Amino acid sequence: MNRALRKEYLAAMGIQSWVARQGAPAAPDAPPPVAREAELDWDQLRTRVAACTRCSLSATRTQTVFGVGNPQAEWLIVGEAPGAEEDRQGEPFVGRAGQLLNSMLRAIGLARAQVFIANVLKCRPPGNRDPSASEAAECLPYLERQIALLNPRIMLAVGRIAAQNLLRTDAPLARLRRQVHTFGPSRLPLVVTYHPAYLLRTPTEKRKAWEDLKLAREVCARVER
Repeated sequence: MNRALRKEYLAAMGIQSWVARQGAPAAPDAPPPVAREAELDWDQLRTRVAACTRCSLSATRTQTVFGVGNPQAEWLIVGEAPGAEEDRQGEPFVGRAGQLLNSMLRAIGLARAQVFIANVLKCRPPGNRDPSASEAAECLPYLERQIALLNPRIMLAVGRIAAQNLLRTDAPLARLRRQVHTFGPSRLPLVVTYHPAYLLRTPTEKRKAWEDLKLAREVCARVER
């Protein structure tokens, strides 16, 4: 029977005409899963950090400060967070504190280009305030991936804030120095020393920092990669 005529008969009988539905439209393709930090290479990690908006510091930074140095470095130097000049230049430990750090490294036979230098935080806290625990927690996966990619022999934590965040402690720096800690599942040896900015203000402590550097050098010499 002609479909139009059938529809007319059914209408006359008061019967609603039902039409089979076509197949449901295909669901839009799901976005590809976002790779975890543990899956990223150096370039991908740098891109991820540059676009990071995990905490409110992304709204006040000039740029992120990823880190700088040799991607096969045996030494990883970790500070607290970028300062004003680091935020402008996009590189950690510049200015007078950076020059002193370079001198400290040269004292144990290392050039800046031989090590890798990074911070716990990749963005500058406004006014150079101390990072909050939540800010450090959001940023830590980036540093952990940098460590995994580097596979260094030794980590040198410079300054109280860096040491406390890495070791998850509120112990004062004086108690954290002069011993070998470990970080992460790989139990990477970690030595704590003073921040170069502190040493600029308190040069009498430079001798203690020298002892810390010698300890780190001794530990590094014993560690196999």
